[in-house]
Amino acid sequence: MGTNLVIARPGSPTPGPPSGNDSRNFNERDVEALRVGLHNVRGVSPSAGKSLKAVVGSNSEQSTVTGAEPDYFIVQDWNIAEGAAFSENDARAGTSLCVIGQTIKTDLFEGRSPIGLALRLGNFTCDVSGVLAPKGQSAFGSDQDNAVILPLRTFQRRVAGNTDITNISISANTPDDVNDVVATTQEILRETRHIGPNAEDDFSVRDLSQIMSMLSSTTTVMTGLLAAVAGVSLLVGGIGIMNIMLVSVTERTREIGIRLAIGALASQVLTQFLVEAVVLCLLGGFLGITLGLSIAAAGSYFLTIPFKVAPYVIALSFGFSGLIGLIFGYFPARRAANLDPIEALRHE
Repeated sequence: MGTNLVIARPGSPTPGPPSGNDSRNFNERDVEALRVGLHNVRGVSPSAGKSLKAVVGSNSEQSTVTGAEPDYFIVQDWNIAEGAAFSENDARAGTSLCVIGQTIKTDLFEGRSPIGLALRLGNFTCDVSGVLAPKGQSAFGSDQDNAVILPLRTFQRRVAGNTDITNISISANTPDDVNDVVATTQEILRETRHIGPNAEDDFSVRDLSQIMSMLSSTTTVMTGLLAAVAGVSLLVGGIGIMNIMLVSVTERTREIGIRLAIGALASQVLTQFLVEAVVLCLLGGFLGITLGLSIAAAGSYFLTIPFKVAPYVIALSFGFSGLIGLIFGYFPARRAANLDPIEALRHE
């Protein structure tokens, strides 16, 4: 997302529906005040975005179109792989230039160099001046390379039809400067937006650590829910294995009695039924892993995302299958080992 990144967005920083002026977007005065008042920063980049269909000839792709200034590439640590980014003069003049991501290049230009070629965004056409280096998937799961970057003024005039700024990204010089930049940004924005001493902010300012903390907490909750579902599934499966083995012991009572009568040890009978339970679970585990990998591979193909297999996850799944057989198969196996040979031989 960028180095030592601080992000300011309009809207209340607390959860709940917006009230009063919470929906006010930023404007040029807010951005200029930040540029003058902030120190120890690499860049300040206002931006606004919109989802549009990008079209080249007969090829089209739904993409994220962002209006930004040249500092955007510095703040986001995004290098140009081919061609060049638009300049400050281009940004001030609102020229019809754009920089595209690798996904747009691959899907729409089909291997051709896009530099100097036209790209249509709705009713607006721009000339490609550069191609961004690949970034891959974002922390939120979206394709960062499916992007078109325009000069902010061009985006406001030709695409959005307004002068709203929905995001201000700031890059501090060092990690030690981030907290000061956050505090100063809040002070400046409160002043430019005329927020009273006791009034709540109508914007939010977060650094990368706060964003990662939010993502981590969300991931922790999801992991807990998935673990609970997996635990219930293992419990239900274990009870099913126990019932099957209890039925097997009941149906083979006479066989068990004969084995015990001719000298088989109780431990041998116990081992026999434990092995059967474990083998049954391992077979189910193998089928489950195969089905899971097949569904994952099909999903990766249709979603065009990489298919990666972690061997330790497969080994862990296989091991859990055997462990479930061992735990839930013990009671039926112990029951078979403790049968009285005489009573077992009488069983019909």
